[in-house]
Amino acid sequence: MPIKHLLILLFIMIAHGSAFPVAKLALNNSVPPILMASLRMGLVLIILIPFWKFKLPPKKYLNSLLIFSISMGVMVYVFMNLSLYNSSIISPIILGSQLAIPFGIITSAIILNENISMKKWVLIFSSFIGILIIFFDPALVDNFLGLFFASLMALFFGLAQVYSRQLKELDTSMINAFTGLFGFFLLMLVSFFIEGDTMNNLKSINLDSWLLISYQAIIVSLCAHLLMFYLYKFYTVGKIFPFYSLFPIFGILLSYLIFGEIPSFLFAIGGIIVIASVILLQKVR
Repeated sequence: MPIKHLLILLFIMIAHGSAFPVAKLALNNSVPPILMASLRMGLVLIILIPFWKFKLPPKKYLNSLLIFSISMGVMVYVFMNLSLYNSSIISPIILGSQLAIPFGIITSAIILNENISMKKWVLIFSSFIGILIIFFDPALVDNFLGLFFASLMALFFGLAQVYSRQLKELDTSMINAFTGLFGFFLLMLVSFFIEGDTMNNLKSINLDSWLLISYQAIIVSLCAHLLMFYLYKFYTVGKIFPFYSLFPIFGILLSYLIFGEIPSFLFAIGGIIVIASVILLQKVR
């Protein structure tokens, strides 16, 4: 792989890792989690409109684009924010997102009829064992709901990656614009009915929170995702996705620098099992 592509991968991993502590900072500023996810997608949509120009994709891509947009633009971000909102410790949430890879392999088998070898089943099982070990950490007693939402986030991220494979021929600005479109309107509607008081919530968002939300939209949702799709034009998902297992390292490091989180012994053991399993999952056949 050329150095240029390796540097792009490094940027993507740092961006994905930083998304969690940055989102937690905004949530700590009393931004409602569902509303924040909607605003993030709304900014993505606004920025991409000049490139998208309201073009519709060929009919053969519509179903895959619809499922990808709802999975990524709605489900992933809402469960990410809900997991962080319901957790006082965010490092396990970052690590829990790694389940996207085994979930992606399982959904590929279900949707695309891809074969899963016995070695892969063992590694999938071991990745869940690693998460289970983390669950027994006494420090996480009040964070189980957050970990549950993190698992749902990983499930839908894995599903989105399966359908992204069917969208390689589409313009990346169109894909991300549709993601922003569905994410913004559907999440705004959900926020209106569940969180309520939408106008007052919007007025109460301060400049710092807007900057944090803008970082998530521009750096993570736009730059990182557009660059990921750029790499998919040169490499298969199986070639790129193993690097996804590196982003928790950056996220956990930032969590330590920003929030002073120090991983426990059980977290370290479970984390090593999860990351090792995920890396090996991409190497075995």
